[in-house]
Amino acid sequence: MVYIIAAIFIFGVLIAVHELGHFLAAKACGVRVNEFSIGMGPALFHRQKGETEYAIRILPIGGYCAMDGEDEESDDPRSLTKQSLWKKLLIFAAGALMNFLAGFLLILILYSGTSTFSTTQVAGFAPEFDQEASSLQVGDVLWSINGERVYLFSDIDLLLNLGGGQEAELVVVRDGEKVDLGKVSLPYQTYTGTNGQAYNGYGIYVVGEESSVLRVVKYSWLNAVDFVRLVRLSLQMLLTGGASIQDLSGPVGIVSTITQVGKESETVAIAVQNIVYFAALIAVNLAVMNLLPLPALDGGKIFFLLLDAVTLALFKRKIPDKYENYVHTAGFLLLMGLMLVVTFTDISKLIR
Repeated sequence: MVYIIAAIFIFGVLIAVHELGHFLAAKACGVRVNEFSIGMGPALFHRQKGETEYAIRILPIGGYCAMDGEDEESDDPRSLTKQSLWKKLLIFAAGALMNFLAGFLLILILYSGTSTFSTTQVAGFAPEFDQEASSLQVGDVLWSINGERVYLFSDIDLLLNLGGGQEAELVVVRDGEKVDLGKVSLPYQTYTGTNGQAYNGYGIYVVGEESSVLRVVKYSWLNAVDFVRLVRLSLQMLLTGGASIQDLSGPVGIVSTITQVGKESETVAIAVQNIVYFAALIAVNLAVMNLLPLPALDGGKIFFLLLDAVTLALFKRKIPDKYENYVHTAGFLLLMGLMLVVTFTDISKLIR
């Protein structure tokens, strides 16, 4: 029950952080904000300060930033519709940027207690590893696997597994220069680890480096960027048929996953660390998904802003607001339909 409450809290906080991004950007750009609310439903607390009403509502599932002119016509010169293009772009993108920042900060907090980081530089090989077939050498820094950049040690297994074969296109940095090794043999099998224990993997040992403030920031940033790529790879798999809607997770699936992560952790401290790491992944996921150019999402609104700028430059007129509203309404209904399907799928997985 504790993990379920934690999952709901995390999901609600991340949505509230998203709305906080819109709020801070709107205030910075001089846009009138009528209300900023944390949570949804009836208000537990509300207070008017200046032109903005601040509220805390009973349901901890997000929040909203009600900007003047966002959903209706307004003659106020400080309304959203009266602002310049760059201010609107900043305001609409700020929610996603805030989510990404939240994910980065969560990783930063986790990594602040790390004493050693595993790099992508080869330190050696397992006794079972066929070095001649791989063309790898001690000291090589893995640069890319199958065309995908290697940011972190964990990327090695991830990208090789995604390749799905016994061979992979490999580029390394050797003596300060990039070297294309072409297709090399890297079979997934049982190897002997540095501790003498057998494990299933690829038999490559890597160099470790001691933690420092700069390295904590560096690896936190690379991990956040890596999360962005995970979202892109997931979307690619959906579009190419490598994954199906059955593999998607909505709020129910996320709560279930966080609960499972917590229960499978050896100690409470490890459970907290694993859940925070997963929360960082969700935060970055929300950032990327919200910037997709889909109707009803922030990315869709940004797309129409840019489209209006093009039509104004070419034809001296913009797309009528009512047509844009029709598209966003239709997009919202489609997204809600997709969410219902995903939620139903999540529930059916739990039942099974």
